[in-house]
Amino acid sequence: MRRSIEVEGFHHSGNPIPAASRVGSLVATGGVYGLDPETGTVAATAEEQVRLTFWQLRRILDKAGASFDDVAKMTFYVASVDLKPLINKYWLMEFRDEQSRPARHTLMYDSLPGDIVIQCDALAFVSNHD
Repeated sequence: MRRSIEVEGFHHSGNPIPAASRVGSLVATGGVYGLDPETGTVAATAEEQVRLTFWQLRRILDKAGASFDDVAKMTFYVASVDLKPLINKYWLMEFRDEQSRPARHTLMYDSLPGDIVIQCDALAFVSNHD
């Protein structure tokens, strides 16, 4: 049975899209981006957007009963390849063990909405099936 995952302070601009969906052990997120829950807007700087993207993803995974340890694949959509060092900075903070990191793909994408410069999605597999 599929279950929508919603997280307070995160949304898709009024679109009827949950933060994630869980079907059995599989968790698939929608687009996760650097939304600042204090202001309800996208963070002003690229670094803050990257930081908040990882922070929001952590919150979404947690609400779905998962963690970064359960992530099998992430895809990043970026406005500039210049963001890769920032992504790597936070990637290495979350995935410290070089023998246990998810697959990753980074794509240049020139149609991110508004002031968003980075967005990601993730697939996770949770061993404690509920």
